[in-house]
Amino acid sequence: MAQIKIKAAVRTEQGTGAVRRLRRTGMIPGSVMKMKKGGTELIKLPAHDFMMAMRGRASKQLLVTLDMDGKEVPALMREMQNDVLAGTPIHVDFSEVSLTEKVRVKVPIYLTGESVGVKIGGGILQQALRTIEVDCLPEDIAEKFLIDVSQLGLDQTLFVRDLQLGEKQTIVTRGELAVAVVKAPADAASAAGDKSPDVIKKGKDEEKK
Repeated sequence: MAQIKIKAAVRTEQGTGAVRRLRRTGMIPGSVMKMKKGGTELIKLPAHDFMMAMRGRASKQLLVTLDMDGKEVPALMREMQNDVLAGTPIHVDFSEVSLTEKVRVKVPIYLTGESVGVKIGGGILQQALRTIEVDCLPEDIAEKFLIDVSQLGLDQTLFVRDLQLGEKQTIVTRGELAVAVVKAPADAASAAGDKSPDVIKKGKDEEKK
């Protein structure tokens, strides 16, 4: 993963009114959970710089380097709150980390390839799991996992225990959980019922029916 550097500064602004005024000046309020000293430090980040650094990022849990007045602090971005209407970030929480100690993060899962159960068997692919929890060193945090489902046949299920993510990632999510399944059209229709967005249809012609 490419290194993400973000400028930040300690802030004294607190309270709803003060934070709103801070946002109007083009800053995003945030906090950093300190590792050695304990407690939480309040910070502020330039909104434009932060949004440029986050553009195109799939995961919300990323390793970043906070530039605190010239001092570089490795931190894990734990949570980002967005404005409901505008979709822009309004608050960001970080945790200071050691680059030599493992952390636990949730990483998005994306399915790739065309399942043989869909291509040949006429089935419908359903994704049951959107993220997976893993333990790894901060510098080994993956932004996303691409899971190949091309060998998944009709009425077959890909479980968490089947995933091969490499030696740097230790899977924490329960192995018996399903990641993806290919169902026969009748079974998928009865299970979904309400046109679930998790269902990937076979093609444009079927979508029009």
